[in-house]
Amino acid sequence: MSETERDPERETKPRTARDPVNDAAQKPVQPIFLLSLPRSGSTLLQRILAKHSAIDTAAEPWILLPLVSTMRSEGVYTNYDQNAVVDAIRDFYTAMPGGRATFTGALRDLALRLYTDRARPGARYFLDKTPRYHLILDEIFELFPDARFVFLWRNPLSVIASMLDTWHRGHWYLYFFKIDLYEGFERLMAAHEKYENRAFSIRYEDIISEPELSCKDLCRYLDIPFEPAMIDDFQSVDLGGEMGDPTGVKAYRSISDGSLDKWKQSLRNPIRKGWCQRYLTWLGERRLAALGYDLDELRTELHTIPFSMKRAGGDILRMTYGLVYQFLELRLLQDKLKRLPQLKRVHPHL
Repeated sequence: MSETERDPERETKPRTARDPVNDAAQKPVQPIFLLSLPRSGSTLLQRILAKHSAIDTAAEPWILLPLVSTMRSEGVYTNYDQNAVVDAIRDFYTAMPGGRATFTGALRDLALRLYTDRARPGARYFLDKTPRYHLILDEIFELFPDARFVFLWRNPLSVIASMLDTWHRGHWYLYFFKIDLYEGFERLMAAHEKYENRAFSIRYEDIISEPELSCKDLCRYLDIPFEPAMIDDFQSVDLGGEMGDPTGVKAYRSISDGSLDKWKQSLRNPIRKGWCQRYLTWLGERRLAALGYDLDELRTELHTIPFSMKRAGGDILRMTYGLVYQFLELRLLQDKLKRLPQLKRVHPHL
């Protein structure tokens, strides 16, 4: 988008410090959390919602992950001993009036202030779309009792193919997304069942096939009027920043069903088809049905796509490497090896 085509109301001006005079006049925004696996169409839905006059957003904030991680040791690796951090902070807030509730309230206030500062003046909502929030769902629902929550689901075969095609040029590096495909899916499903009365659930396929109807239903949940520009001009939204994904917006200048069957081009060889069949079995009939997908139909579609041996050999090698990568936690080992040239950081222990 050129400078002359930018919507001045969408421009985000840099801010240096808050103005105390205007601070009270700036009403805190209400958060919307868009919850999904990566590559589920969340950027498309984000841009659609961002086109509404009541909603502002940023590409992918990620701010709650480090804030919430001050209270949890699971899955957090640091060079300053995360367990000690959690114990120390627990000691700290236990002595406060109100204890943990006071501490979590302060985290909430900080997040709301950041959302409000980031949002344009007059926005009612700030949309936070951070796919890895599936790791802290219970904490988010606890911190923001008045927030709005949107669960977005997509055909899991489309999610898998999009992960491969978007970030790895079609090569099999799916082990990078194990935490999303397995733990992420389980956490999203559990939260969806636990907080169903507080959230709105929508499928990517429904947005594509019936965009106006889907958006009207979502607007009713958000208590805002439907605006036609949401689906007519969503591609003009400039999210800014380096995070997020522009792929779908570049490929489709309007809402199109061209992405619905695109996965069939990526999952044609027997190695990939076999892995996907096992993944569908793990997902299970009950969980898929709860999201509006039929296990037998997905299996049949996968089985009947044209056969190809393209990339089969490379897939076998990368799957083998993926097992080693996950078992040995090679990312941590790689970080240690990078330190070796700095001999002053390698100390003998006698």
